[in-house]
Amino acid sequence: MIKLRNKIKKTIGLHPIMSLIILMVFAIVLSGILSIIDIESSYLKINPNTNEYSSTLVGIESIFSISGLKYIFTNTVSNFVAFAPLSSLIIILIGIGVMEKSGFLKTTFTLLTKSAKKIHVTFFLVLICIISSIIGDLSYIILIPLSGLLYKYGHRNPRLGIITAFAALSCGSGLNALLSSIDSSLLSLTTLAAHMLDADYAVKTTAFLFIMLLAIVAIAIIITYITERFTSNKMETYEFEKSSVEDDLVIGRKELKGLIIAIFAGIIYILIFIYNIIPGLPFSGKLLDDTQVYYIDKLFSSESFFSNGFVFIVTMLFVILGFFYGLGAKTIKNHKDVCEDLGHSLDNIGSILVLIFFAATFISIFKQTNIGNMIASSLTNFISNSNFSGIPLIIVLFLVVAITTIFLPSSINKWTIMSGSIVPYFMNNGISPEFTQVIFRFGETFALGLTPMFAYFVIYLAYLENYNQSEKPIGLISAIKSQIPYALATGAILLAILIIWYIIGLPIGIGGAVAI
Repeated sequence: MIKLRNKIKKTIGLHPIMSLIILMVFAIVLSGILSIIDIESSYLKINPNTNEYSSTLVGIESIFSISGLKYIFTNTVSNFVAFAPLSSLIIILIGIGVMEKSGFLKTTFTLLTKSAKKIHVTFFLVLICIISSIIGDLSYIILIPLSGLLYKYGHRNPRLGIITAFAALSCGSGLNALLSSIDSSLLSLTTLAAHMLDADYAVKTTAFLFIMLLAIVAIAIIITYITERFTSNKMETYEFEKSSVEDDLVIGRKELKGLIIAIFAGIIYILIFIYNIIPGLPFSGKLLDDTQVYYIDKLFSSESFFSNGFVFIVTMLFVILGFFYGLGAKTIKNHKDVCEDLGHSLDNIGSILVLIFFAATFISIFKQTNIGNMIASSLTNFISNSNFSGIPLIIVLFLVVAITTIFLPSSINKWTIMSGSIVPYFMNNGISPEFTQVIFRFGETFALGLTPMFAYFVIYLAYLENYNQSEKPIGLISAIKSQIPYALATGAILLAILIIWYIIGLPIGIGGAVAI
């Protein structure tokens, strides 16, 4: 028994890079075994032009082969370069570096935290993280680094802020009172699936408003409670620099002047871009994709100028805030200071880049195996061939989506596989397509923070290690373990909301109902 405990402790303390290598080898070997067994599955895909089903076969792609080895050697570099978090993180860190080095973040976060109660700061951070899901995955890149600095300047353990922010970002990823770009894509798939039984069925963009608002508030409260009641008590003491503890930042005239100038410049910059994403005004809407129907698609489609330049837009906002603060507070005196500030956040990024490299390689290998698609297809067939109805059906879909999310985090990929069978099946059981999509979103959102297959999990892991003062590295299992209380509590609350809403039968939004 003692030996088993020691092995578990060693596994938990394993360096995350080594953990990713082990997962990589396991995925390669597993793909070879499943390929030999010749496991296959199929799912129903809907042709948007003809509204007809077509069966798509899913098989396992073996990486434990010559062709698999060729894939690894020929695609590893390109997969790393194309890995979504990599370029976004580097560019965003340039802006954060200017804000931090100039003193803007220290002044701002000190003003926010000095007189405020800890629980209020945490709730504010959690709520911002949940609401920010409307901008998509970029919220992880922005808010995880900033959350660490918020807690650091508030004289709390920065890792507590990172754990809280990631919990709120992941557990709140599917909670949007307004449609995000992902929700819009899911809505299109839901509508297509509904047309198999009702060619005139339409889903309004406001159909999820009421249930989402309740979920946002409930999840914000429970994440805040867990952080302050449990997670903070388990955190080890963080050793701050003596100067930062003994001498709190005094907000003097220079700091206030810099802050006022920075905010004024930031507001002007934001107003310019807001004007350019409002359609219908003179010379406005230049950053939108006018070929799209929904406004959110015009804003975040692949052809939208705003979407393609959003990372740079945010970075420039951060640079402007830091630069003008530095001018007003006299912390930036010449061009040399500006150039040094631009690279400040990139000084110690080497270990983060190495971790991202191994995460990108593991994720690309696992995707290539098709194991995630196989699991999604098989579990979808399990539901569509079952006799579940009512509350048991809701619970089964909720849990199936959660399990599938561990292996296939992408919302659109999952729903592409599942919607063609799930939506008609739920309609035949009297449950509306809108409510079915809500079940799907709730099911995946609470499990998202528990899987290293999620591309942005590596950002969370990297920043935990960045603020780690212990000689032992933050292991992959330890990082996941920190998220389990949030996931379990969030899952229980979201499932309870679904069941109660189903029993009462209240509208889930404007033009959205539980039943058909």
